[in-house]
Amino acid sequence: MPAVPGPNTIAPLQLARLIGTPDAPDIIDVRTEADFDADPRLIPGATRRSHLTAADWATTFRGRRCVAVCAGGRKISEGTAALLRTAGAAAEVLDGGFAAWAEAGLPAIPAAALPPSPLWVTRHRPKIDRIACPWLIRRFVDPTAVFLFVAPAEVLAVAANFGAAAFDIEGAPFTHRGELCTFDTLLDDFALRTEALDRLSLVVRGADTDRHDLAPQAAGLLALSVGLSRLHRDDLTQLEAAMPLYDALYRWARDAHDEGHDWPAGRSA
Repeated sequence: MPAVPGPNTIAPLQLARLIGTPDAPDIIDVRTEADFDADPRLIPGATRRSHLTAADWATTFRGRRCVAVCAGGRKISEGTAALLRTAGAAAEVLDGGFAAWAEAGLPAIPAAALPPSPLWVTRHRPKIDRIACPWLIRRFVDPTAVFLFVAPAEVLAVAANFGAAAFDIEGAPFTHRGELCTFDTLLDDFALRTEALDRLSLVVRGADTDRHDLAPQAAGLLALSVGLSRLHRDDLTQLEAAMPLYDALYRWARDAHDEGHDWPAGRSA
């Protein structure tokens, strides 16, 4: 008889619905080294920590919602979540662990593709790709990511000197490839292709490469992006202002792309 899920568990599909939204919990991968080596991928947005030192780092998550993930969703994640709750976190266990996540065919990022540092660097005065990519990174790759906007001629040198990952500039590991923009490159390299993100990528690509035929929403994203760049002189302020815009676009792409609006109804008649 299969085990009955406990009161502090979350199903893989439930967690998948939260990832990519502002309400996503902190995901803590506490698989043993042997279990991680057997499948060296991460749930999008997850960070690796050792359950052996959970008592030391648990207070980091006080007051936050988090999900502990081990290989099978049993003793290691149960113990970690219990320790997190004693430290004041709202901690749950991923039901079935990483094995259940993988079995469900949900996106998983190859750990080898991840940069070693949370620092990312690109050209200053962003418009579309250089805002869309930070949104994607923060929501799906590394919630702690820090973005440096610098003069175009200095991007690669800053990356080399500060251990940052350069993006959206020629010569960077993450940039345009053929007709695809940097947003697409990140989706490919981090194995994040889903129906919703593919739909959003068409809008981003259409706006970023002046191909509004790819998606009718591309022209609107271009207008909003240019408007935001004129509203904000500071690039980081612009990025924070644009995060809710991309949150809304993601929810549209995931849940409401086939919804229209006609009011008053039948006015064309």
